[in-house]
Order: sequence, then structure tokens, then C-alpha cells
Amino acid sequence: MNVMPALASAVRASLADAVPDVFWTDRPELLPPARPALTGHGHRADLVVVGGGFTGLWAAVQAKERDPAREVLLLERGRLAVAASGRNGGFVSPSLTHGLAQGVACWPEEVATLERLGAENMAGLAQAVERYGIDCDLHVPGELTLALDEHQVCAVREAYSLHRDHGVEARLLSAQEARARVDSPRYLAGMLDPTVGLVDPARLVWGLAEAAERLGVRVHEDTAVTAFDEDGDGVRVATEWGSVRGRRVVVGTGAFRGPLRRLGWYTLPVYDHVLMSEPLTAAQLAAVGWEGREGLTDAGNQFHYYRRTLDDRVLFGGYDANYHFPGRIDPRLEQSSSHELLAAHFQAIFPQLEGVRFTHRWAGVIDTTSRFTPVFGTALGGRVAYAVGYTGLGVASTRFGARVALDLADGQDSEATRLAMVRRKPLPFPPEPLRSLGVRATRASLAAEDRTGRRNLWLRAMDAVGIGFDS
Repeated sequence: MNVMPALASAVRASLADAVPDVFWTDRPELLPPARPALTGHGHRADLVVVGGGFTGLWAAVQAKERDPAREVLLLERGRLAVAASGRNGGFVSPSLTHGLAQGVACWPEEVATLERLGAENMAGLAQAVERYGIDCDLHVPGELTLALDEHQVCAVREAYSLHRDHGVEARLLSAQEARARVDSPRYLAGMLDPTVGLVDPARLVWGLAEAAERLGVRVHEDTAVTAFDEDGDGVRVATEWGSVRGRRVVVGTGAFRGPLRRLGWYTLPVYDHVLMSEPLTAAQLAAVGWEGREGLTDAGNQFHYYRRTLDDRVLFGGYDANYHFPGRIDPRLEQSSSHELLAAHFQAIFPQLEGVRFTHRWAGVIDTTSRFTPVFGTALGGRVAYAVGYTGLGVASTRFGARVALDLADGQDSEATRLAMVRRKPLPFPPEPLRSLGVRATRASLAAEDRTGRRNLWLRAMDAVGIGFDS
């Protein structure tokens, strides 16, 4: 979609009342009480989990499920749900490989196993939500991938064929069929993947934390980890206000590297921007349809993702992927012109929703890797295990990543740890300033492909060495 040369008055009006805050966590009536920080020394645990997002919480829960007697302690640098796990769109995909096409491209020999493990992981997530009584609006309406330009029609058809070839009961939709589900003059074709779900991500975080505590996990907020040091057969985890000795450590810090500096070679912090609308009126809903409440995305490199919440708001995000030299993460970067661009795109896709206003505008940092899938590994002689780099598709796959990290920390030879995706790391990103130059060149090339449908020499070279950059 073309960038508007000037900000239209309609776009300005739609954003006039949007607060610079995350909708999911801007609900004081749902916010749980703060957990205390870890202070003092002499604390001990069998397992210390660093990071209170989805990876860390799933690691803590699964560790106690495996061994209820295991002493587990979780450390979160801020408040639970304030980082990526509470800022995303809430799309719950069973894919462990950032989509089937990426899995086929990277691990064709293992893709059947990866798809099976992904389906099992998705089922396990749903079972855990039910078992622990987590009220997080989990539902599975499927996801529509839509063609907004003629050259995207071929991409949608190829995706449909790929899904059918691998046993997914996908459905190919004509323009008329797509618009019968969700009405937009931009839709030229579509594919329905019935396996994708939606969730309220912050309530999933809070619910997992409560479940972990009921299982006996000690959870500490506002506790930044500053160092790891070998301590006999365990690890001394130093924090701002104290320390704890853990026999094993699992790290799930996303884009925030913490003491493991090596993670900076494999993950790139990319800002993704999101808008949330006011609830649609009955007339507005009638104008757009969307009775199935499917999650929506489009087939471009710079793609949007959007969904209808259960209270009839529309979340609309994606498109821009903003990297700030030299990997800068700063709350001041969360508000940008990307929100105006998203509002303009929203109006182009849904002109019949003219006058809809947005109540919230925010951004979050995605921990992308060069192959879009997580990086796993160990440090300090195997005492520390990590799983990071979900590239924006981690709401479900973090549960599997936590399982892998636990296996690695415990030295278990499992089906998961034998996967090539686990054993082989993605190619590292180059140092600065080459990193920023590469990101800039790649973004320009991806935008050019979205305009023309043609992949240039730069992108073909990246394909050949297995490097990508996702919007």
C-alpha cells in the first residue's frame, strides 16, 4: 500500500483521542497486585527462570508439572505483561516455524515432525488454559490471509496448495467469497487456515502467573538480573537487590539480552506498532461483516494483522518493522508516525468504517532472528539454557520453546532437542554499522517486491544464505 503524501484530516481525527498505552494492560480492574522484588542473598532454588513473559511462565509451569517437588523461582525485570507477551495481537498459531512455508524452506526433512509437534503444543496450551481456569478469551476462529494486490493472489494460491499438501484443511476463497466473510474493496482472494486462534495476551500472562504460583512457583517482579556466575554445580544469579543460587537456569528474555551477551548476535530488536479501535456499532459491524471473527492478515512482505475482539473492537497492527541503531530499545521509540500510517491503511481497507476512532496506540519490541525461528542453546557448562527469537509468532510456540529449554537445562535427550531447528543456530547478524545498512537495504527491497511482485538480487542472495527480515 502506498504511503499517503500528507496526513489526511480523517486520519488525524481517528487518532485524536488515542492514548499512548497498551489496551490489554490499560484496564486497572484486571491488573493483578504487584509481586515483591527479590531482595537479599542466600536464596536458593532448583530452577531459576529469568523472564516473566510467555517463555518464562510456561517454563515455570511445565517444570512444576514435571516435578511438583522442584523448587522454582521466576524473576521478571518489570511488571508481568508489560513487554512483548502483553503487547502483541493475540494471534495463537500452532506453527513452530513462523509459518509452514518457512518450515518447508528451512527443514524440509523435519517439517512433518515440526507440524505434528506444533499441533500437539497448541492442544497442550488449550488444555492448560482449561485445566488452570485461565480466563483469557481463547477461541479458534481461524485466520484469513488476503491478497490486496494482483501479484499477491498467486502468493495466496501457493500458500493454499502448500497447506493442503501438508494436511491442513485450508480453504481457498475468491474475492467474492473473501468479501462475504469480511467486506473490503481491497480483497482479491483469500485463504482460510482454520487452525489459528486468538487470545487476550495480557490475561493469558496473568493467568499463567497465577497458575504457576498455585503450583508453588515463587514469582518476583521488578527484579533485573545483572550477572550469571558458576557456583559449584549450580549458578549464582545476581540481581539489582540481591542474588539467588539455582541448580539450573532457564532464560526467556525476548529482545532484552540481559547477562547473556551472545544473544545479541542472534536476535534483532524490531519495533512493531499497533492500534486498537473503539467498539464498533451495530451499523458498522453490519457494514463490514466479519461474523466469524477470524484473524486477518495480508500476503505482502510488509503485512498487517488485525482482529475483532470479543467486545467488537478492531486491533490493527504490523506493516512497519522499525530497527533503531544500534539495536536501541527505549520507551520513547514506541510512539511514531507508524501509527498514522496504520490509521491511513485501516481507512483504505475499510472505507465503510469512516469515522471510527482509535482509543489506544502502542508498540512492542519483537526479538527477530535471521531465519524467523527461535534460537536455543546453553551456557555455563549446560547449567543455563535459553530460548529466544520468536519473531512475533510466540504466543503458542513459546510453550514449546520453554519445553526445549527445560530439556536442555536438564540434559535430556528428547525428540525436541534432537530437532535440527534446536541443534543448529540461525546465522548471526553482522556487527554495526553493517547490521543497520543490511536492515535498511532489506526493508527497501521488501517494499519494492510488495509494489512490483518481483524479488530483487539482494533478496535472492539473502534467500540463498538463509537470512530474512520480517515486518
